[in-house]
Amino acid sequence: MAVPGRRVPEGAPAQLAETELFSVDAYLRDFDAAVDAVDRDAGRVALRRTAFYPGGGGQPHDLGSLVWDGGTARVTRVGRDAGRIWHWLETDELPGEGTEVQGDLDWGRRHLTMRTHTALHILCGVMWADHQVAVTGGNMDPGKGRLDFPLPSMSAEFGRSVETRINEEIAAAHEILVAFVGREVADEDHALIRTAAHLIPREIDPLRVIDIVGLDKQADGGTHVLSTAEVGRVTVTGTESKGKGNKRVRIEISD
Repeated sequence: MAVPGRRVPEGAPAQLAETELFSVDAYLRDFDAAVDAVDRDAGRVALRRTAFYPGGGGQPHDLGSLVWDGGTARVTRVGRDAGRIWHWLETDELPGEGTEVQGDLDWGRRHLTMRTHTALHILCGVMWADHQVAVTGGNMDPGKGRLDFPLPSMSAEFGRSVETRINEEIAAAHEILVAFVGREVADEDHALIRTAAHLIPREIDPLRVIDIVGLDKQADGGTHVLSTAEVGRVTVTGTESKGKGNKRVRIEISD
């Protein structure tokens, strides 16, 4: 296992570690890379490696900037397309293929997103530990998010009790680990099975797993903080019914 922000051990796919830097070091704020491809019609470039998270699993993409000799541009969007991670730039003059660039993340936004993502995993762990229900859907923005659960009912009082439990687990300062787990091992791990890791395409091997030690373990490609203590304070801002057997919990993060 490895901790986000530290060296990842053997087991992480080499190409992934070398190209998708966010997958092995969530705390990397800037990096150097070369432009691998240019799409002038769409105003975007692909890099040979990147620390910009492209979005996925409910987590939004990163923002920031690219700087190169003779130019600079804001990164307004990042996303996967046809096997590449593309960076949309706010500029009339894109850097050419092979150009060396420096990428700088909007760290305040990224770190808030990391805290939010971890808070949602804490919510998953609390709901499983206390009510034996797994998450069925969710989404997030920096600083707030929501998850759905197969519950028969929902109330404001229930929301208050969940809020208390989340903040207890934050205060417990659980260590958060990243591991790359082979599919055969993952298939036998009941903690991963309950979070639907078995639905991930078989060709993805090994799986990247986020483990909030003692609370929650999920196959996950996103970015997280080092400890639950880094999340801050969580407030449950709403509980609502989205239909029979589908109830929603909304949360917000504060310092």
